[in-house]
Amino acid sequence: MTDDARALLEQYPPGTRIRLTAMPNDPNPVPAGTCGTITGADDWPSLYVKWDNARTLKVLPGIDQFTVLDHE
Repeated sequence: MTDDARALLEQYPPGTRIRLTAMPNDPNPVPAGTCGTITGADDWPSLYVKWDNARTLKVLPGIDQFTVLDHE
C-alpha cells in the first residue's frame, strides 16, 4: 500500500459514512445525494465505497465531491 493510500485511510477510515455531491467523470455515476460507507482504499489513490443503493463504486478524492456525515 502506498503512502497516499495510507493517508486516505487515516483521513477516511473504513466505516466512515459519506454523502455524494457529484461524480463528474463517471459515465454511470452514483446519483448525487446517495450515502455510503467507506470500506477501504487503493494505490490510485481512491476510496472504496459500499453505497446504500447496493452499488460498490470508488470515489476519487479531489475529483468526486462528497461530504463526511456525522454519526446518524
